[in-house]
Amino acid sequence: MDEHIAESIGRPDLVRLDDGLICLRFETMKVVSALAAVRHLLDTGAVRRGDTLLDSSSGIYAYALALACHRYGMRCHIVGSTTVDRTLRTQLGILGARLEQMEPSSDLKLDQKRRVERIQEILREHPEYHWMRQYHDDIHYLGYRSVADRIRRETGQERLTVVGGVGSGASTGALARYLRAARPDVRPESGPEVRPGIRPDVQLVGVQPFGSVTFGSEHVSDPEIIIAGIGSSIPFGNVRHRSYDAVHWVSFEAALAGSVDLLRRHAVFAGLSTGAGYLAARWERRLTPDRTVLFIAADTGHRYADSVFARHAEAARLEDLAPHTVMTTRSLALPWSRMDWSGAPAPTEAVTAAATG
Repeated sequence: MDEHIAESIGRPDLVRLDDGLICLRFETMKVVSALAAVRHLLDTGAVRRGDTLLDSSSGIYAYALALACHRYGMRCHIVGSTTVDRTLRTQLGILGARLEQMEPSSDLKLDQKRRVERIQEILREHPEYHWMRQYHDDIHYLGYRSVADRIRRETGQERLTVVGGVGSGASTGALARYLRAARPDVRPESGPEVRPGIRPDVQLVGVQPFGSVTFGSEHVSDPEIIIAGIGSSIPFGNVRHRSYDAVHWVSFEAALAGSVDLLRRHAVFAGLSTGAGYLAARWERRLTPDRTVLFIAADTGHRYADSVFARHAEAARLEDLAPHTVMTTRSLALPWSRMDWSGAPAPTEAVTAAATG
């Protein structure tokens, strides 16, 4: 029996949609990451109960950190994106988290820049606060070890392709790291490139929105971009670029089609990033029919009820969509592009002091 609702919320479901296609469905994915990170900080003495944990979020991580703080008796301070909606604001308030939300802006790059600047201001005012650094601290990998163990146990597959939105880099990066390790107890501290023993054949496919700096698409603008959480206008230290075998860039239009088809065909009600991942996963399955493809559904579709699902009549048929296959990021084109990344290093614009690979 769980001791706190966060443990239940963070536990994913594994759903076989078709032969060779599996959905790893979370109610709120980053709860598993935040719980493990806060527990690790407490266990190592980096923080104590009652301390204030601080971070920036576009939505999902704010809720996850608030739940983790509620679970472990911590205070929570969130600098939130303009995209944080009324429902989440209410939940955060009742959970006792303090939310500072950015002023409305149509420029998500400016929104992210403002949030980072505000974090620095708060830390100067309150040096005793602990900045969680979800984008740069690989303690956020820890919670995915048990998820990887479950995938390994329940699928029994060594020829596995994992597909998911990249975002901060923690979920896809951690799953690939633990699944590729011959020993399930290999810790993140051993380094991202360590592959002891004979490793299973696990490929990693990242999904990005156009306009994200992480894999070099900042020069391509998607006029309807609202896929919060899977891309970035600033470099993230938790993204291990060399871990990725391929990358898909998916527009709002194509992701909408994926989300609607996933609900219509498989009754899975999930967010826009999941629609993009599902679209990419179906294509990877088509390219390699001998492999099992697992894609990540990071959250439910409730916050996209109006912006995505109410527009279901506009959705294209997935059979009519195919990605542009490109050799370099200079050739990226809407509404959907795919490139063999083949373990290449980070683009120059995506390199941080925290990570160079």
